[in-house]
Amino acid sequence: MTGPEPSRKSSRSRGAGRPSGDERDLRERLLDVAAALFARTGIEATSLRAIATEARVTPAMLHYYFGDKARFTQALIEERLLPAVAPLRAHLERAGDDPRALVEAFARGVGEIVARNPWLPPLWVREVLCEGGSLRELMFSRIVPNLPQMLAQRFASAQARGLLNAALDPRLLVVSLVGLTLFPAAGAPIWRHAFGAEELDADALLNHTLALLDHGVGAAESGDSS
Repeated sequence: MTGPEPSRKSSRSRGAGRPSGDERDLRERLLDVAAALFARTGIEATSLRAIATEARVTPAMLHYYFGDKARFTQALIEERLLPAVAPLRAHLERAGDDPRALVEAFARGVGEIVARNPWLPPLWVREVLCEGGSLRELMFSRIVPNLPQMLAQRFASAQARGLLNAALDPRLLVVSLVGLTLFPAAGAPIWRHAFGAEELDADALLNHTLALLDHGVGAAESGDSS
């Protein structure tokens, strides 16, 4: 009988990670499921079987598309993580050297990234901030190479021109920007529950962050000099 032969040839010709047609949609869904699981339970603690169970496919299906766990993780980094973060650099480059424009570009850029990739803030906390995180070294070598330093240098230049508060440390201003954007996004389920504030969406968080960075916590100026 020759019936099974075309199926074997087809399997060999496609190869792992090279699906076509509807298979591409499944591959994309598997990456989405893995990103959410990695953010929830950690990269090292998440097995291919756990991803398969969550996606309601067999472990063999994951091996078919990605191979082993290491290659699956690499695919997620290349196809999800790096493309997700890349637009932030473009936002900052368009902002120029004005410190207010840079602050707004950073906050808006992170907001857009989080809106498109809600798994990213908890993954960042778990795999970059936590000791032993799988993405810590990758953060500096590939995810945002030289971006913190570039931003701090622009702030320092603005400070030298008298455009930025002289009491600020340009490096810690970058740290503050991260703390006011990624941390609230990562902790959103907690503080929304604490305040019963489901209505505080991404736009509300962005507007609050920009107001805090621009005006601080003092009373707003009324514009009346009398």
